[in-house]
Amino acid sequence: MVAMMKPGSVIVDLAAERGGNCKLTVPDEKIVTDNGVTIVGYTDFPSRMAAQASTLYATNIRHMMTDLTPAKDGQPVQNMEDDVIRGATITHEGAITWPPPPPKVAAIAAARPKEKPKELSPAEKRAAEVAAFRAATKSQVTMLVAGGALMALVGAFAPASFMGHFIVFVLACFVGFQVIWNVSHSLHTPLMAVTNAISGIVILGALLQVGSGNWLVLLLAAVSILIASINIVGGFLVTRRMLAMFQKS
Repeated sequence: MVAMMKPGSVIVDLAAERGGNCKLTVPDEKIVTDNGVTIVGYTDFPSRMAAQASTLYATNIRHMMTDLTPAKDGQPVQNMEDDVIRGATITHEGAITWPPPPPKVAAIAAARPKEKPKELSPAEKRAAEVAAFRAATKSQVTMLVAGGALMALVGAFAPASFMGHFIVFVLACFVGFQVIWNVSHSLHTPLMAVTNAISGIVILGALLQVGSGNWLVLLLAAVSILIASINIVGGFLVTRRMLAMFQKS
């Protein structure tokens, strides 16, 4: 395991006094292995922590004194409503105040138990599934009829060459929407890498249209190249990040 660690890694063996948890630990010494891993094997850690312990204790006292002198004039204000000050007070105004009362805990409303859904009989489940299927079918048929009517309206005024490309575009949008919409959210990340091939086709088609003399076609082609390039680069980055999770350090 030490050989697999990256250079600059540090192992602090707290069991060095009893032989150590690491085979390479040397008691009372700090060594560096051939691959740059530092192994600390000191056996007197408590005596080495005096500075840190003093700093931690002094920090706590300073914060407590700050609470005791809210006006910052050096005059202590014994606020017995403060849980910290109340818990550290032994006597106050001639009376013994120890032990302190339990700290105040904010009252939290008890969550209402969730009502269990009513168990449906097999016949009721079947009826619910049929109703859901009919509703989904009705929605899809309505969208198809509306889309067909829109296509017929556009075709009544647009030239035949435009309609050929427009129909392919609409079908691509429809298929892409159906594919992405039915994919689980947990699969969206790997799906980005798969769509690189589709984005490549988009870039190829956009490059073929860049030479067009129409400024609108040129603008749409440039936007398509930009968006598809972002998708391709993002897909490769996501794929590389996913593969890095399965590689050894």
